[in-house]
Amino acid sequence: MQTFKGIAVSPGIVVGRVFVLDDQRRRIPKRLVKAEQVAVEHDRLWKSLGESIAELNGLRESTRRQLGDEAAKIFQFHIGMLSDASLTHPMHERIDREKITAEYAVYTGFEDLLRKFSKMADPSFQTKVDDIRDLSARVIKHLIGEHKGRLDTMASGVVVARDLTPSQTAGFDRRHVQAFTTDLGGRTSHTAIFARALGIPAVVGVGNITEFAIDDAPIIIDGDRGVVVVDPDQATLDEYEGFSEARQTLAISLHEFTGLPSITSDGTPIQLLGNIEIPEEITQVIKAGGEGVGLYRTEFLYLVDNIEPSEADHYEAYRRAVELSAGRPLTIRTMDLGADKATQERAENPERNPFLGLRSIRYCLQNLPMFKTQLRAILRASSLGPIKIMFPLVTNVSELRQGKYLLNDVMEDLEDEGLAFDRKVEVGMMVEVPSAAIMASTFARECAFFSIGTNDLVQYTLAVDRINERVANMYNPAHPAVLKLVRDVVRAARRYTIPVSCCGESAGDPEYALLLIGLGLRTLSATPSSIPGLKRVVRKVTVQQCERIAQKAISLDSDVAATAYLRDQARKIIPELVDGRSGER
Repeated sequence: MQTFKGIAVSPGIVVGRVFVLDDQRRRIPKRLVKAEQVAVEHDRLWKSLGESIAELNGLRESTRRQLGDEAAKIFQFHIGMLSDASLTHPMHERIDREKITAEYAVYTGFEDLLRKFSKMADPSFQTKVDDIRDLSARVIKHLIGEHKGRLDTMASGVVVARDLTPSQTAGFDRRHVQAFTTDLGGRTSHTAIFARALGIPAVVGVGNITEFAIDDAPIIIDGDRGVVVVDPDQATLDEYEGFSEARQTLAISLHEFTGLPSITSDGTPIQLLGNIEIPEEITQVIKAGGEGVGLYRTEFLYLVDNIEPSEADHYEAYRRAVELSAGRPLTIRTMDLGADKATQERAENPERNPFLGLRSIRYCLQNLPMFKTQLRAILRASSLGPIKIMFPLVTNVSELRQGKYLLNDVMEDLEDEGLAFDRKVEVGMMVEVPSAAIMASTFARECAFFSIGTNDLVQYTLAVDRINERVANMYNPAHPAVLKLVRDVVRAARRYTIPVSCCGESAGDPEYALLLIGLGLRTLSATPSSIPGLKRVVRKVTVQQCERIAQKAISLDSDVAATAYLRDQARKIIPELVDGRSGER
């Protein structure tokens, strides 16, 4: 039995059989052609490019129908590459110069591009490397016939691969692909985004699982914790099969709560909202019993293409989100670029420590034309329905003031142009760093609402990179220092009568939700799949119970003691939501 720890990018537990997807590409041999054959090779190249673009157009349309416009734009990027003369012209030149076949010209042309990307130090370039491999295989397929992929022979199983291209993931048949795991990848890769949108449990960035996986061997994918077990022993297999059955049974029982109001047993309303990355996920939020969107991450618009999204691109996404929200709350976070996201991929000199560098609101304030483009689109969409605007990673008052000043500047421009927008649109901020939490009273005087982002707040308070396996055990949102910061933010918000919510991953954890309610939070925003469980928690507890739990946890002197206490209390109150695996998180 081999147990691997990776990055959980799409929740769910699957006990299945390994299906190894060999991602080694065929090496195309160099073949020379006679001079009179050169014209034919040019024609073959043009034809294969045209057929590939037509195929991509079909993929784009099917993806648009299934996942929405933003997801479909990934294939627009592919189409743009194949239409780019700077890529295809050298292929034609090589055919003329070396008298070679079209397939070898394509193969070498893409290999040259791959080498350039692979030499770049920043790991975020891996996303585009996948795209290039995908394109190369597609064009070669149209030149020399399709190399029948192993996925075509798959009946049902768990895909294990070195890596997956965006089109492979988007094209997964959910009737056959139960889950997948890869050696490479990260939370913000196209593959991870598609997995979440498709609802396929997935763990990526495992390292070297392909070295141990054998076809048809039993495998466990735990997309909740980021754990993969290859060839589990019978005891582990039985244990996880029990987990899976219990999870399914629980999901059925929780479905009964989706239509019920989110009110504690002593009558206090707790608003449950959803976190989304693409507008189409709003449907999942509502289906799960959510009351609206507490966090719309807009970075996806920048992940799908190398070209900066236009105002029209932004507007269409926000228009669609307003339409699907149908009058429900919709909070749009301005772009949180930087760190491990698309910004580093495009930077001439990637930052050594981007999490402490030019990211989020800092990046926006140094790229004003881009920032104003997004603000214009959000404001225009605000004329169609209720929208709130939220600035990310604000660390000092001047950043908040600059953001609001720019927003007012854009409002004046729209007024001059005669374009409609909501002049009273609410502007708030994420509280994600200790400086913002400590100065919450100052910030509360200058914005309409707070949203506590526990992901970064924990990371910056404890100086722990939450995706670094070497220190991951030190990342704990129940640390008393973090709890005190959350408590102080809530108190400041109440003092100045502004709403405050929590939209980090912790907000979706039923155990941690007890703490948050006890600390005074009355709005929680989580992934759509977490909402039914949260509603069950809310309807079973009293505020007084939660306050006692929070008071005790915050008085303890270590995160270990706080976590143990919280787990013990959760098992007493909501045993059906505590499956016994909490200690391994």
